[in-house]
Amino acid sequence: MTRIIQLWLCLMCAATAFAQKTDKNVAFIEYPDFPEAHSTWGSIGYNAASNTVHIGVTNHANNIGLYTFDATTNAMKLNGFIKDLAHLRPYQWQGKVHSKIVAAPDGSIFFSTDGGESREEYLMEHPQGYAGGFFMKWNPKTGLQNLGIGMQYESIKDVDIDPKTGTIYGITYPQAHFLVYNPEKNQVRDLGRLASSHVPRVLFTDWWGNCYYVDWRQRLVKYEKDSDSLVFARESLPAFPGTPGSKIITGITAYAKDEAKGIIYLITYGAKLIAFHPEKNGIGKVEDLGGVIETDKANAWGPYVPNLNIGKNGKLYYIIGGHGNYVLKDKTVLVEYNPATHKKTILREYPITEITEATGCDIRDKDGNLYFAARRNPSGLGDSTRPFMIQFNPEKELRK
Repeated sequence: MTRIIQLWLCLMCAATAFAQKTDKNVAFIEYPDFPEAHSTWGSIGYNAASNTVHIGVTNHANNIGLYTFDATTNAMKLNGFIKDLAHLRPYQWQGKVHSKIVAAPDGSIFFSTDGGESREEYLMEHPQGYAGGFFMKWNPKTGLQNLGIGMQYESIKDVDIDPKTGTIYGITYPQAHFLVYNPEKNQVRDLGRLASSHVPRVLFTDWWGNCYYVDWRQRLVKYEKDSDSLVFARESLPAFPGTPGSKIITGITAYAKDEAKGIIYLITYGAKLIAFHPEKNGIGKVEDLGGVIETDKANAWGPYVPNLNIGKNGKLYYIIGGHGNYVLKDKTVLVEYNPATHKKTILREYPITEITEATGCDIRDKDGNLYFAARRNPSGLGDSTRPFMIQFNPEKELRK
């Protein structure tokens, strides 16, 4: 028996043992009162002030439900539909929330909206085209506040927040303009285009409030707030030899922060796991941790991972698969990575009828539960999917 087969059998034994003992470690939580719901994208985030998780759920056409999950009571609630809550006119239609949902210290949350389909790209300023994506603010006491369009005719694919000042950062689509928005002054500044072709989807901030993105060569671009300037890394992020340019251009798909150790873990569209050591000024050290999983004879850059969480145990957890890209045929896999040993272990396998894809970055509640915004394809055919949320605790049972 070859070493590869032996390793595979060990992984399968581990996955089977985990499945037998951890059914109570994983919960699939449905979204009520939205029967035509199709999917979720990066549209999930945690609010420490209220121990709640917030999710934007879309029919992938023209309706978006804003949900709140109370992690204390395990209750999922539909707050309403964004087109109604924000009093949008028909020409201001929005296809989805693509951005993550970020929280301010006062308990308010921020997110942005997205065209979400081809009529945005092909019609643009046409009267039936896309007016532009909005910055939005939600507070459970005061409701939804429409903060206005970021750029006319452009979606806002992702946002993040400076935890110190409340400044919101955004990236637009399809032109990849980097926006800096001050909610108190209602002031938007456009710092120009940072990418081309397929727009990278993920922004992230460090604990000082600096914001990071990537350019078309997958070099880190840092908005350094103290100098109010953009700082470009000299080198691209690590990539496997032969990684296609389309994957390099798309950049980072997920991140999770370990502030105690001074590390922000990143996953690239080219399936690299990276430890980034940010510094307050300048670009910090980048450490290559290898591929997200062993692929045997398949392309090392192939696995697709649009999610990443870190447990209280310091280990990373991510679900591989989506958009027709799977390391096991028609299956997604839940992986644990131990930074201390660099060991990557498949903990669980799911057929695409159970989990087709999962998104979400750095979402953990006060009890150590991790969250992913997922969808399933009940028929296993086409793109007829249904969204749901995954709650996972790697160290203890969720339900007694």
